[in-house]
Amino acid sequence: MKAVSEILDEINLKILKACEKSGRKRDDVEIIAVTKTHGPEVVQEAWDSGLTIIGENKVQEAAWKQPLCASGPEWHLIGHLQRNKVRPALELFSCFHSVDSIELIKRIQGIAEETGNRPSILLEVNVSGERSKSGLNPKDVFAAVECALCSPNITLEGFMTMAPFVPKEKIEETRPVFASLRNIRDKVENEFRITLPRLSMGMSNDYEIAVEEGATWLRLGTVLFGERPKVKLNRSVDAGDAGESGEGGGIYDRVLD
Repeated sequence: MKAVSEILDEINLKILKACEKSGRKRDDVEIIAVTKTHGPEVVQEAWDSGLTIIGENKVQEAAWKQPLCASGPEWHLIGHLQRNKVRPALELFSCFHSVDSIELIKRIQGIAEETGNRPSILLEVNVSGERSKSGLNPKDVFAAVECALCSPNITLEGFMTMAPFVPKEKIEETRPVFASLRNIRDKVENEFRITLPRLSMGMSNDYEIAVEEGATWLRLGTVLFGERPKVKLNRSVDAGDAGESGEGGGIYDRVLD
């Protein structure tokens, strides 16, 4: 497999072409290196290649991985966040992409106020309406925005969504999903007279379309690092604000299948 730096050059060229096609500046788009199930060595390679934001799906995976990694990258949680995992998550991540309810906003605000944290958040919107995906119903977005803006320890940066996975020959089917999220953002900005600069949308399969429709953060994993290794996380100590699913507190060992 090619080095990450070589792959990144190819991706950057595609992003540049998508920006030019849509009249955008290349500097408006950043890549989040999604290192789910990859080890600290992949985080290091991403950092060495110039990628400064690491995206993780699970709280417990970041908990064992971060201490083994360089201190430079910024860490974002891009996976679903359960309310009983907020406390440990605030210790690990500066931004949460997947805030999907008013209850979760209130939970983040309450613990952030208690601990002195000031995280950034994105509101996840289930634009496609797929039952398998989490996220706010579009009709509930305005109420969630109002709640976030009334939370002094939280900075609302924008929105996140996931398009349905489709084969490459049908990739244009993802465009309406990304366009809809951009339209939601524009309506919120107009209604509340605020600026929300971040749209987290586009992954390995569809990032070029996402860029054309306004994405500012691309969540890229497989296209950068190849297929993910299979891992199991064995909890050896139960501690902290943990709960079901083995997430939250505790100490975990990473075991490759």
